[in-house]
Amino acid sequence: MDISKKKKIMDEIKQKGILLSYLLRHDKAAFKNGKIDDKGWRNVSELIGLGITQSELDEIVETNNKKRFEYNSDKTKIRARQGHSIPVDVDLKESTPPDVLYHGTATRFIDSIKEKGLIRGTRLYVHLSKDKDTAINVGSRHGDPYVITVDCKSMVEDGFKFYLSNNDVWLTEYVPVEYLSFD
Repeated sequence: MDISKKKKIMDEIKQKGILLSYLLRHDKAAFKNGKIDDKGWRNVSELIGLGITQSELDEIVETNNKKRFEYNSDKTKIRARQGHSIPVDVDLKESTPPDVLYHGTATRFIDSIKEKGLIRGTRLYVHLSKDKDTAINVGSRHGDPYVITVDCKSMVEDGFKFYLSNNDVWLTEYVPVEYLSFD
């Protein structure tokens, strides 16, 4: 296969991965109609009916660099591991985070974050990374990246709860400004 054809296929898979993110994390109509259950699972057969093939789903699940998606044991259902704006329970377990975590964002959001802290916006949780490189990668998706350090040790001491998704993303509902360092 020539390079241009391979690139085109990879671009198509990336676009279908973006579509899959929407269909599993943000599709309010599907949630309201029961197509996404309260644990975030959606039938694979329905997604195939929406223009994604089984082999494309398999490739997206296997190759997604953030391991965003997972199948159930018999591969009849699929869900996103975190990042939802619809109220699902993906079986997160409360966990004690490392003393410090990182949040990647774009420089254009820094003034707002310095004023309001890290807010979840339309999602269920604020996402935090265990290392600066991951945070830089996340921030790069939104513009010129900026990494904020989060004092999780103090947050835990003050009663804040943290959860670890099964693809190693740390989650919390809110991070007030006093726990943030803008290095």
